[in-house]
Amino acid sequence: MSNNGSDASPVQSVDRAVTVLEILAREGEAGVTEIASELGVHKSTAFRLVAALENRGLVAQHMDRGKYRLGVGILRLAGATTARLDLVQESRPICEQLAREVGETINVAVLADGFALYVDQVAGPSALQTRNWVGQRLALHATSNGKVLLAYRPDARLAEPLERFTQFTVVDPAVLERQLDDVRGHGYATTVDELEIGLTAVAAPVRDLDGRVIAALSASGPSFRLERAQLTKTTEAVCVAADEISRRMGNSRVTAS
Repeated sequence: MSNNGSDASPVQSVDRAVTVLEILAREGEAGVTEIASELGVHKSTAFRLVAALENRGLVAQHMDRGKYRLGVGILRLAGATTARLDLVQESRPICEQLAREVGETINVAVLADGFALYVDQVAGPSALQTRNWVGQRLALHATSNGKVLLAYRPDARLAEPLERFTQFTVVDPAVLERQLDDVRGHGYATTVDELEIGLTAVAAPVRDLDGRVIAALSASGPSFRLERAQLTKTTEAVCVAADEISRRMGNSRVTAS
């Protein structure tokens, strides 16, 4: 048994806290003595770990027996992950179909800590050396997905000053706000050469059961290929696909195509 755990490194403390959660997941509930015994630490150390987890809502104490069990905070974290996995699962066949239809790279992004987090990607047959954006956090103000999320999510926040990626990046908040008004009016967002020179993208919102925008669906490709007529055609296809994903996510308010 360790001396008292007070000299534990931050990594060791995190590891022990995760082990506490695993113990409770396995046993259903456990007391501080049982937790301390399995961790190989003093009861005081185990109590501090449990108290920290309880403060975050990750564990809760059973008032009658004094034992601890997993708290509702775990459900909140699991729910966020499940919702994201459900989105990817439901959107994947639509993204594959859209990629075949427009020939370009299709991405799904969600709002995460002030960025557009790309959670899925399908490359179309015309895509050239497609960069894998999955797991990347991209600027909201310089991407079509980001502008959709900014336009429809009141909790979206931008850090100012806005970063300039190319000479075409919109860095004036007033201009950006006018663009977001257009996004809300038209139901989609486009960006041309704003994140990278030669890259054009169009995105549309994906809604949940309650009509809230939970993600953005985009198609992107070389600017020379996504000019006027082709961009219009691609925009229409993206909007139809986003509506279909919304229906799969439980939203019945979108108009069937």
